[in-house]
Amino acid sequence: MFIHILISSFIASINAAAIVSRSQSYPLPQPGVLGPQTSITVVNEVIAPDGFPRSATLVDGTFPGPLITAQKGDTFAINVINSLTDDTMFKSTSIHWHGIHQNGTNYADGTSFVTQCPIAQNHSFLHTFSAPNQAGTYWYHSHYSIQYCDGLRGPLVIYDPNDPLAYMYDIDDASTVITLSDWYHTVAPVLRYIIGTTTNITLINGLGRYTGGPPSELAVINVEQGKRYRMRLIAMSCDPSFTFSIDGHNLTVIEADGELTEPLVVDQLSILAGQRYSVVLVANNSVDNYWIRSLPNTLTSSNGFVGGMSSAILRYQGAPVADPITISTAGQNSLLETNLHALINPGAPGIPGYGNADINLHLNVTNSGGTFLVNGTPFRPPTVPVLLQILSGAQDASQLLPAGSVIVLGANQVVELTMLTTGPGSPHPIHLHGHSFDVVQSGGSTTFNYVSPVRRDVVSAGGQGQQMVIRWTTDNSGPWFLHCHVDWHLDAGFAIVMAESPSDTSAHVNPVPVDWDELCPIFKSLSPSQLGGGGIKAYDEARNMSTAIFSLIPNP
Repeated sequence: MFIHILISSFIASINAAAIVSRSQSYPLPQPGVLGPQTSITVVNEVIAPDGFPRSATLVDGTFPGPLITAQKGDTFAINVINSLTDDTMFKSTSIHWHGIHQNGTNYADGTSFVTQCPIAQNHSFLHTFSAPNQAGTYWYHSHYSIQYCDGLRGPLVIYDPNDPLAYMYDIDDASTVITLSDWYHTVAPVLRYIIGTTTNITLINGLGRYTGGPPSELAVINVEQGKRYRMRLIAMSCDPSFTFSIDGHNLTVIEADGELTEPLVVDQLSILAGQRYSVVLVANNSVDNYWIRSLPNTLTSSNGFVGGMSSAILRYQGAPVADPITISTAGQNSLLETNLHALINPGAPGIPGYGNADINLHLNVTNSGGTFLVNGTPFRPPTVPVLLQILSGAQDASQLLPAGSVIVLGANQVVELTMLTTGPGSPHPIHLHGHSFDVVQSGGSTTFNYVSPVRRDVVSAGGQGQQMVIRWTTDNSGPWFLHCHVDWHLDAGFAIVMAESPSDTSAHVNPVPVDWDELCPIFKSLSPSQLGGGGIKAYDEARNMSTAIFSLIPNP
């Protein structure tokens, strides 16, 4: 414990120095905002973001967790300290830095049982990595079972002092980061046993209301008339997608998932779990209050906004402190993904044309009794992380576990992946770790675009029977998770591992930190009570809530 405190103090001193020296070309950290070299503590606290008190799993005791900011080119050194105590929820943890490519630092990706063992209670792990060629809107969340559904999620932004689209906005700071999330009144280790778990509760910047609940506080985004704001939208949900709009205002999309896009004006957009968009809002309306709306796909416009549900407030400077009276109208210019185009170096890699990549993969996703199968196999976490298997000498798919859930890819090859989904729960948001990819066919579209597709890291797989096609280049050796970002679906098997050039991984990620080597022996020594998660009590509680129940699942 002394070592953990020493590391935290050291990082805090570095962070303080970084704040003093940081360039004025992008926002200085504000109260509650952390720099790239910092320490965060995962704890259990009782919170009531919608007026209903419950114990939650949180970073530094807040929901969402604190905003972490950096400047393009900064090195990250984030010490994650596990101080979890609540037996009803999982007491081990891991944190994934969503959208960061981790080129050469696969061990810092934070993906339990793929790139590391979880961090045990009363232990810590220092994530050191850089993202020299990345800038944009990202986030962090637990990647241990369904833990982030209990609250462990927060925003991360890398600012670019030379942003080529900076001429379009005046304000881009912590006040313009907007997080969209679902929320649950029952702990996730119970809900993971229920087939088709969902919720109607939406939080915007950590605040919201629910049917039958109190008129609890709503988030307020303050603007000044005449100013232009870069709003960074982050969908941190475990399940629903959201339809986002702001009454009386258009939005100009300029970024998708950390990748700049050609500016595109819309009046509303759909944003799936894990996706991010930057939109420019011009505060050119009369001084007043306007509803910000984030309608989950579990509700309709007729019942989704009753009593301020699924809403926040856009408040112009000088407007009274009051709820808006603006009216929701149907979108006339909704975002279509096929209308988005990469701004920088557009064009998918490889020879244009369907099936013309070096490696052409086809994944068929089906569902049986609530369990998802990718090419006939549900993903079940291995007892030894895939990265550790590779570093221990396993090279071929036949040697790597879990059997049937690891695809080995050669180095520096163009991959074209086609995914076809059937069964419930669409549209599925598909996320690939370690890369951004070009979406050459969007889910639900009949056309291909190899010349100027959108580039991103989470894409809709489309509806039942539809296909989605993406391309990327295998220039980042290591095991990378490809999965549905509906956390309940991932837990139910919707995932596969892309192992890029395993023979190169040892050299590519060298050196692996000594602390990483210690994670697995410590985790494997834990007793069931030290793991938490409620055990059989969680299963019995789920059976009392629903008849659509999975069989008893061992804790991960």
